[in-house]
Amino acid sequence: MIRVSLIWNSKGTMKTRILGRTGLSVSEIAFGGVEIGMPYGLGAHDMPDEASAIRLLQKAVELGVNFFDTARHYGESERLMGLAFEGVRDQIVIATKCVYFKDEKGNIPPYSQLKDIVVDSLETSLSNLKTDYVDIFMVHYADMDILQNKDVARIFSEIQQEGRVKNIGVSVYKVEETAKAIQAGIWDAIQLPFNLMDQSHGVCFQDAAEKGIGIIVRSVLMRGMLTERKFKMHEALKEVENHIEDYRSLAATHFNNFPEYATKFALKFPQVSSVLVGIDKEEYLFASLRNLEGQELSDELFTQSKRMQYPNPSFLNLAEWDRKGWL
Repeated sequence: MIRVSLIWNSKGTMKTRILGRTGLSVSEIAFGGVEIGMPYGLGAHDMPDEASAIRLLQKAVELGVNFFDTARHYGESERLMGLAFEGVRDQIVIATKCVYFKDEKGNIPPYSQLKDIVVDSLETSLSNLKTDYVDIFMVHYADMDILQNKDVARIFSEIQQEGRVKNIGVSVYKVEETAKAIQAGIWDAIQLPFNLMDQSHGVCFQDAAEKGIGIIVRSVLMRGMLTERKFKMHEALKEVENHIEDYRSLAATHFNNFPEYATKFALKFPQVSSVLVGIDKEEYLFASLRNLEGQELSDELFTQSKRMQYPNPSFLNLAEWDRKGWL
């Protein structure tokens, strides 16, 4: 069972949960750093300038957010966090991700070459973040090839033992990848997509919790689709659009807004330690924190929401939609 505590700040309280066997106490809302570093998501708009991004990150800390997610592939995100968190590094938890290391043909380099790539990625991240350690160092999109590769597991374990990486984890897309990562026994945390529409990874939650593996949920708003904003969706996604509208009706009946419903649904699962929310404006930060206020999801609505999940979750692969030009 996840232990819950509170971080007090001038605006109220932020609940925290323990991230599996890492022992890290992380805020229920994690600051997703991709949108301050590069254009991202549906209807992507201008990114904040450097000064605005730094103020935003510092405001998040002031309001009780202590968990920040970034990656080498997130443009300027790491560098901006490094500038923002000078002097408060001991108050926050940082997760970053290694560069993609498959070659153009999709092959994983041999051990010595692979270790050079991973170590160089870590060195660059540490420099960008202006820190001498990261709390969680993750494989960025760990597919089955990567998860079955003994060199990958060996290298990340070696780096962890050296001390500059406190915990290691993987970011995955598919349920079988989550199951494989749990089975491996070496990963401390798994970042995975999970939301009202796609609840498929939920079958792995209890197994992960029993093995002490922390669960970090991303895509809780499906890149903005589970929000008040409505987009003209590709004709191939018509059934998806209709299904979202059914959830939207429930949100309008029971909550202040759709994101509140989506956020509280994910946090209703006790095995989930934190929900990643992409934030690039102060108004989105405040909105994300307001979504935690009030009562949690009722057991009745929770059960109904689970029954309503999209019948073909394997279709809900946003990375695949990107490749097909549907987003």
